[in-house]
Amino acid sequence: MNGTNSTATTLSCKVQKQQPTVVQNKQLNHPRITTMAALDIERCELECEINNFGHRTYLNGRDRLIVRRGQPFTITLHLRSGQFQPGVTTFSFVAETGPCPCESAGTKAEFSLSGAVDLNQWSAAVSCHSGNTVSLSICSPPDARIGRYSLTMTQGGSTRLGDFILLFNPWCPGDSVYMEDEEELKEYVLTQDGLIFRGTEKHITHCAWNFGQFEPGILDACLQLLDMNPKYLSNADQDCSKRNDPIYVSRVVSAMINCNDDKGVLAGNWGDCSDGVSPMSWNGSVEILRNWSGLACQPVKYGQCWVFAAVGCTVLRALGIPSRVVTNFLSAHDSNSNLIIERYYDENGTIIKKTRDSIWNFHCWVESWMTRPDLKPGFDGWQASDPTPQERSEGVFCCGPISVKAIKEGELTFKYDAPFVFAEVNADVVCWMQRKDGSQEKLSFFNRVGQSISTKSVGKDGREDITHLYKYPEGSEEERHVFEKANHQNMLLKPKPAPGLHLKIKVTEGMRNGCDFDVYAVVTNNTPKPKLCRLMFCARAARYNSTVGEECGMKDLLNMQIPPNEEKQISLRLNYSKYCEAITEDNLIKLVALLIDYETKDATLAVRDIYLENPEIKIKILGEPKQNRKLAAEITLKNPLSEPLQGCLFCVEGANLTDGKAIQEPIASVSPGQEAKVKVYFTPKQSGLRKLVVDFNSNKLRDVKGYKNIIIGK
Repeated sequence: MNGTNSTATTLSCKVQKQQPTVVQNKQLNHPRITTMAALDIERCELECEINNFGHRTYLNGRDRLIVRRGQPFTITLHLRSGQFQPGVTTFSFVAETGPCPCESAGTKAEFSLSGAVDLNQWSAAVSCHSGNTVSLSICSPPDARIGRYSLTMTQGGSTRLGDFILLFNPWCPGDSVYMEDEEELKEYVLTQDGLIFRGTEKHITHCAWNFGQFEPGILDACLQLLDMNPKYLSNADQDCSKRNDPIYVSRVVSAMINCNDDKGVLAGNWGDCSDGVSPMSWNGSVEILRNWSGLACQPVKYGQCWVFAAVGCTVLRALGIPSRVVTNFLSAHDSNSNLIIERYYDENGTIIKKTRDSIWNFHCWVESWMTRPDLKPGFDGWQASDPTPQERSEGVFCCGPISVKAIKEGELTFKYDAPFVFAEVNADVVCWMQRKDGSQEKLSFFNRVGQSISTKSVGKDGREDITHLYKYPEGSEEERHVFEKANHQNMLLKPKPAPGLHLKIKVTEGMRNGCDFDVYAVVTNNTPKPKLCRLMFCARAARYNSTVGEECGMKDLLNMQIPPNEEKQISLRLNYSKYCEAITEDNLIKLVALLIDYETKDATLAVRDIYLENPEIKIKILGEPKQNRKLAAEITLKNPLSEPLQGCLFCVEGANLTDGKAIQEPIASVSPGQEAKVKVYFTPKQSGLRKLVVDFNSNKLRDVKGYKNIIIGK
């Protein structure tokens, strides 16, 4: 059913008369029959502006009624004739959602006028009346089904009063998504922009993202997403009846953000994206959801993990569920559920692809706040769900929601997908060297997955490390207890590094895209005798999901001598002229060092990913930022390369700044050392703190990100 586009509904027909009302005549001691005329309603005011403001949905607009469950809203009846008489005039209401509303399914509610609203059930009461107007307070229960509703008034006959949208209410203590802290509510429900963390665990970067959950058309796209899910298409009544449950809704959203099983929003691509939009180019969710909705629900090309997670976060916030994007660095993808990630290398240190297991530099998912009555007590709060299509869950490409506390406690039997998420942050890594004769040797290698788990800080542009929510401190008794519960024997028995040869990779600060720089393999001999070894030190372009590309640096030392109890540092020069054509838009280079002891035949491995920093985008605001006043921003980027940039394009957007659209400003070319400079104009629609998000693209520098916080005055 469609939402109304006006604050008033004009009623063209007079409501039929009521049935006779029985009044007791005490003097004669027998009933006296009177006939009470029904209210003659001219129109109904849904009071959209007042209600939407009170329900914190006003950023969606004021042209239709959008309210939250468990909280009263007001409507006003305007009468053609007659007046409301307390205790005498009576009528009832019907609220309906879904294609076949039914009381037993919770998609239809009939309720009568009462003396006061009841916050725990559908109810209505007169809040005031004067002359030809009657103001009514109407309330839904805190566990009502969310979605599009129609509201009808009955008094003998029935009159449709209007339509409204009902959302989850994290401000309502009775709602299963209730969150107490006001600053967290502002961050996780109302804030329309944020930061997403990427890079490597040793060099964490971030990009700004325009969630835009209140931008025009986005809520409609989110409700459309619910109606396009396969469960709705196969049994709409059953699906709608479950929309009171944020566990169910968040699981549906997890499945519908990807298009692997359905008419979902995004197609994933970790390769050639030339027939669509590179995942790195997106600045926000708005354009993605609008494109999907406007193109008959055809999947938008393309997304990767942070895009899937960010769009999922937009949908959940729009529906009223507190949500945030989380980044897990060194994230394991355990394809066979054995909690072990096996990696294979040849004798030159080159990765051999033998399993579907992998370790991503980072991986993003969504956390949502809700109670878990389906689990034992103590596991409410943040729940992880992952819209990126990786493995099937109950036959569908989705993941979660699973209690973050359950992951920390090793409760792998809890719903949903606990083993997979537990492995992402706790899997063991085992590396093997495959020799030319086919034999395999276990490599000495120590690496822990699940590092620096990050999300945006509440109320400021910082990084909050939430690793402690997923894991106990390394080596603690609690950690050992969790591994025992999870039957993670490999982690329990993992030996400590033995004395002998040790290998690590060291890098310098300021490794910038376009520069030449050195990286180092550091070999330490912790024995009392000299060692003769072979060292292979290689650099290859890499993607964040662990796949590697072309070589961009190599050193093979066949006879390296290391004196007893000494350290040697071997440098590898990485030249821009060689890596420029190899690196992807992820700006990552994977360094692999393999050390073989000729005497003992022992092999030691060290791996490190490095991130090449892009130049800074500078944003200058010209003029005083005011609501509904045209504003300009000057945006510049200096070309740091020794060659010109061709086909340059700035793409700019911001929630309540650029009218939900991306502003594109092309530049033909920029010479080495020169600045790319554009001026963009936009009109802010709302006051408050806003983010202007910028992406720069060219043939040599791809998807450089920047943003500027702007305080818009009234």
